Amino acid sequence: MQGVSGYFAEADPLAGFCRDCLTVQKKRSTQPRPRCSHCGSPRVIRHEELYDLSFAHIDCDAFYASIEKRDNPQLRDKPVIVGGGKRGVVSTCCYIARIYGVRSAMPAFKAIELCPQAVFIKPDMEKYRIVGQQIRKMMGDLTPLVEPLSIDEAFLDLRGTARLHGAPPALVLADFARRVEQEIGITVSVGLSYCKFLAKLASDMEKPRGFSVIGEREAVSFLEDKPVAMIWGVGKALNARLNADGLHTIGQLQKMEEAALMKAYGVMGQRLFRLARGQDTRTVQPESEMKSISNETTFDIDIAKAEELVPVLRALSEKVAARLKQRGIAGHTVVLKLKTHDFQSRTRNHRLGDPTQLADRIFRTGLYMLQKEINGTKYRLLGIGVSDLTDAVKADPPDLVDELAAKRAAAENAMDKLRSKFGSGTVETGYTFGKGNLARPQTPSDK
Repeated sequence: MQGVSGYFAEADPLAGFCRDCLTVQKKRSTQPRPRCSHCGSPRVIRHEELYDLSFAHIDCDAFYASIEKRDNPQLRDKPVIVGGGKRGVVSTCCYIARIYGVRSAMPAFKAIELCPQAVFIKPDMEKYRIVGQQIRKMMGDLTPLVEPLSIDEAFLDLRGTARLHGAPPALVLADFARRVEQEIGITVSVGLSYCKFLAKLASDMEKPRGFSVIGEREAVSFLEDKPVAMIWGVGKALNARLNADGLHTIGQLQKMEEAALMKAYGVMGQRLFRLARGQDTRTVQPESEMKSISNETTFDIDIAKAEELVPVLRALSEKVAARLKQRGIAGHTVVLKLKTHDFQSRTRNHRLGDPTQLADRIFRTGLYMLQKEINGTKYRLLGIGVSDLTDAVKADPPDLVDELAAKRAAAENAMDKLRSKFGSGTVETGYTFGKGNLARPQTPSDK
């Protein structure tokens, strides 16, 4: 963006700038979709408040599927679904698959019915996490005020950054989107507004590769014909209640008094009143400390037997431990998660005397809890994780109760070195081969 900062004192927001080459347009065009005066691109963004807005919502386009297509060009023109399996659900899907009606969180069997020619890919969460971190770092270069919502989306507050970047937030964000596409190999959509609520709505307007703007002066008229379900916090139950009360559009809410809405819907009524008018005072909250790390898996067939559940528990424990070690953190509490064949969730916790980042200790604690749940019940999901995270400096002191703990820790350390050098599948324990001792373990020591 070098050389453009001088334009903005007199730049015409209705002339706009090119999202492809970032050239600031000097003259307005009468064409509904004008082309860039420099490169001829039709991707010129114009808005009367273009250079005044600073709240953004950035959302990666079909994140997992886009990464898979990036890594395998043969998938470029094919419908790709990440997730699935006989019993699973769709984690995400590309825009080609969405044409057939496939959506995130849809049962895999339904996705297959809608799009039988789709390519199903098992999620590679570690790969996606790395890409997410790369993009998050690029966001941090724009502003310290980044509020992640998930691995692939975040709010940004760019107020006061124009002098730093030599350009207003709109141009900085367009440059960011272009860099992600060039350097990371996937695309993002940007929503720009004066508050979080409308920035989030804007980012969904023109996906993929979108860049949409909602200004303050147009907020009320923009929202008027939109369904009430678009208001932040209105879920299925509240939407059904509003509809039953004859409220279908945000414009209808705009005509109501705040007191009447609060009488009917309590505290939520006040939110409905304010958001319907584009009033959102929430600030962008920078990323808070991570609260837990976990891994889980959904089985293709319901499982009830220990000899089938335990190897999975061990493998998941090793994944959790690897992530802890990579980040230099440890956890005080081990959390076991189960979901029964009839979708009932069970969560069990056990707090340790000292924090751990060892797969062996996570596994043995998880096994202690799991054995209590092995009673003939069939499970469709198993997960293990740790919470109450802390720095790893105090993790896993010598165990005075379990004399073999030190030997297992040393063996795990040796396995880590081999895996680091030769790959994750280089060495396995007997448990992950389903050959481990499945006898009920002793109660984990709480030093």
